[in-house]
Order: sequence, then structure tokens, then C-alpha cells
Amino acid sequence: MAETLTLTSDSNQALGIARYAIGFLSPDPGTRGAPDRAVLDRVGLFMTDAALCGLSALALRTVAPTVLRDEALAYPVTDAAWKPEGAAQRGATVFGSDVLVHPEKAIVANSSAVREWDSNGTNFGYNPARNATAGEFGHNDFYPVCVAGAQMAGRSGEDALLAMVCLDEIRGRLAEVFSLKTYKIDHVVHGAIASAAVFGALLGASEEQIESAIGMTVAHYIPFRAIRAGKQLSDSKGASAAISTEAAVLSVKRSMRGFRGPRDIFRNPEAVFRIFEGPGQMFKAVDAEDANTKRSDASPFELVLSRAGSDFAVMGMHFKLGLYEHQSAGALQAVIDLLTKNPALLDGGDGGRIDKVRIVAYEPAFGIIGDPAKRDPRTRQSADHSMCYIVATLVRKAIEAKKVGWKELMLSPYDYDERSVFHTLTRSIMDKIEFVHGGPDYDARYPDGIPTSVVITDADGTDHDSGLVMYPGGHARNTTADLEDILRHKFDLLGSLASDDAGAIVERFRSVGSMSASQLASVHGFGLVYRDDFKD
Repeated sequence: MAETLTLTSDSNQALGIARYAIGFLSPDPGTRGAPDRAVLDRVGLFMTDAALCGLSALALRTVAPTVLRDEALAYPVTDAAWKPEGAAQRGATVFGSDVLVHPEKAIVANSSAVREWDSNGTNFGYNPARNATAGEFGHNDFYPVCVAGAQMAGRSGEDALLAMVCLDEIRGRLAEVFSLKTYKIDHVVHGAIASAAVFGALLGASEEQIESAIGMTVAHYIPFRAIRAGKQLSDSKGASAAISTEAAVLSVKRSMRGFRGPRDIFRNPEAVFRIFEGPGQMFKAVDAEDANTKRSDASPFELVLSRAGSDFAVMGMHFKLGLYEHQSAGALQAVIDLLTKNPALLDGGDGGRIDKVRIVAYEPAFGIIGDPAKRDPRTRQSADHSMCYIVATLVRKAIEAKKVGWKELMLSPYDYDERSVFHTLTRSIMDKIEFVHGGPDYDARYPDGIPTSVVITDADGTDHDSGLVMYPGGHARNTTADLEDILRHKFDLLGSLASDDAGAIVERFRSVGSMSASQLASVHGFGLVYRDDFKD
């Protein structure tokens, strides 16, 4: 079996994605995906990270996850519920329950929960080795699709983990070749396409049925970035992936019942891909002249999907070492480095040793988390998208704790509650922050890295310069941070919010890959501990 599958721009790529997913999740060793152990271990870490983000968001009673979980539990399966031929059961489960509910409801609830804190994994759509650098970012919001599909199909935890690799591969490679944000379309579309493919493959859908579901998803359910615009962000921002994935799963169900959506959607001249970028070039050109000829019926890109080995998209994805918008990671690393070298900046307890903080970064960081409206965030969703607020909160915590480091200063949900958003020391530090665009030199270095520099001027007028930070802790190319140790701290921190036995809840999700089908079926069957001290 070849390690990669190439879907050329002049082929039916929707059908090709369907064929890829079915083969990848097949028991047939001739087609079954064969990622290296390191790939499976990495996706297991991302899945655990996502699950603990979701559990803690529910435990603190955040609005969207709570509403959608309650909604899901109002849709228990009955004997009349959809069950494709060969499926083991009619539904799936939500976090903290073993009640079977309709799969699209379980998925919208669980995906919303894992995304709520904006603290799970991130991809940047950057793969220069394949000349695929569209730079679309996205997040590991979609693992509940794999768990739900495996539960319904009676598959093991190993199959669920393999499905996660497959889903991340499809959405990650799409992010490398097509930038949705360029056209003000939300990045979750790539994940919804991948969700339709993987959920359908797990449930035994045919290639044509999955192609139909992908076609419906793209034709009927395109979310624009309006959900992320405005002076103060809302619950829609965090729930975008969940809602799009709910639509994708419904599209699979309809296709498997006989409904037919538009075919060959990537080459469809009226679909988003061709509308914005037109037809692509012939990649299988016979000669140089043909290589420059556009096919009127081609998609805008070639798509290369890994089937075996170590070169999977998930290996280039990044962890967040706490709760913050991923574009701020370079600034956080720079501040941690500066405070570690200059602890006297923390003296006094009131931030008085710090006169000014100058942050220089790239687009889109400057445009997204440097928006002037974000200098005065009034909601949690706006605070976690405010560079000034995120950095000021980290500095405030360092001043209070007299400690510096990713674990010591890890930003938690409580750093974004109502009390923290309006904390007087945080606000005073925010007033000292200047955030500027670094121009072409910085822009050219993204998305290879997260190019950021910070200069802290002390009360004596001395400048302390971090220099350029490219690969902060959590970045796939960072080689200095003890990732496993820091993540374990994050897992314990979030797990302790949802359970009185954080170790047990962390271990439950760390061991998903070794679960039997019956164990995976009950993976969510535990009691959640709810906290009443968090005011959103």
C-alpha cells in the first residue's frame, strides 16, 4: 500500500475522500490506515486534551455546552430511531451520561463542550514540503464524531483512535490547500467535510452516500465568519464547529436513507471552492505548456492524504498550554522568558516595576486579537481573543504568585470569569500594553511559526527584549518545553474541575485507544461534579 493517496484537481475529490475514509477504517490490511505508533499517541494526547476541556466547561456550567447537552438528553433513542444495517446500537452518548441519544445531538453537545474554552489543539494549514501553505487554521473539535460513530458501529477504542487520525488528516490537508478565512468563511467547514466522511465510513455508508453527504454539507451549510465578528463575541463563536458537524452528521443519515445531495462538490462551479478560486491547473500535465493550462472542470487544488507512516497532519498540530487564543502563544512564551530572566520586574506586587509592554506580531494575530475593541473585553469569549487581556493576565498572575513558567502561570477558566475580566490589576497592566503589527518581515514567518517579540520597559527606563519567538511551547516545532509534563498539569487542572478524582478521569481518556467496544460504549458513563463558583 502506498503511503499517500493523491486526489488530483481533475478528479471527483469528494468521492475520493469517501473512498479514502472507507479504506482507512476498513479491517482489510490492504487498505486500512497504518499510522506509526507516534501518530496514534499524538492523536490520543489531543483527544484527551479536548475531552478534559469539554468536561470542565460542563462542570462550570458554561452556557452553550449546557444548553446543547440538555437538548441532546431530550432526544433519547427509541426503537424507531435511525439504525443503519449492521450497526450495534441506535445512538451515542454525551459527556457524563450513558443514555443513548441521537448521534447528531450527542456530537453537537460534545463538540461544543470541547471547543468552549478555546483551549484544545490547533492546526495552521502549513506544509511547505508539499507546497501546501494555504494557512487555514482550525482546531481539534471533531473527535466526538469518531467516538459516536464507533459507539454506534460497535467498534473498539483502537478504531475510534484511527478514525481521529483519519478525520484530522482530511481536515488538516484541506486546511493546507484552501484558505476559507480569506473569503470570510469559517474554518469549521473543513472539519464538517471530514466529519461526514469519517462518520459515514464508520457506519458502513457507501462511497456514493458519503459523497452525497459531503455535497449536502458544502451546498447547504456554509458558515461565514460573522459568528466571530463584532465588538463582543458570543456563544456562537465556540459552537461553530459543533453546529456545522451536527449538519454534516444529519447529511450522512439522510444520504444513507436514500436522499441524494449534489455530486462532485469540489469541482462544482457554483460551490464555494470554485466560486472563489476558480478551476485549478492540471497536475498530471504531459508537458510544460499543458502544466500552465487550467481545466474548466477542475477543483482549485490537489489533495494528498497520508495512509501510512509518520507524515500525518496531526503531527503538525499544536497544543495550547492553558486557555488562550493560539495567536497569543508567541507573546506568552516571550513574557515567560523575559520574566524568568528578569524576576525583579515582578517586585512591588502592583506591577509598578513595569512601565510599558510592547508586543510586535504578525497578521492575522494583529487583526484578530489586536482589534481595538478587544482592548476592553466584556465577555469571556472576547477576553480570550484579546492579546492585551491574555498577556496582562499572565503578568498579573506572575506578580501575585512570584513564580514564572507555563505550569506555574497556566491560564485556567477562572482567569476568564467575570471577576478576572474586570480585575483592577489586570486592567492597569493592559493600559501599559502597546500591540503593533510587525509588517512584512513578521508576516512572512507565519504560519511556519508564531513570530512575536516583546519588549518590557521597566520603571528605570531599561528595555528588556525577548527577541523573536517563533516556536513557543506547545508548537509542533518547539524543542525546549517539556510538553508531556506541562500537558499532564493541564489535564489535572481541568480534570479536577469536573471530578473529585482528576487522576481517574484523565486516565479514562488516556486509555481510550486500548478500550474494547463495550468499554468505549460506556466511556462517558460517569458522574460530573458541578462547580457553582464560576460566573461567566
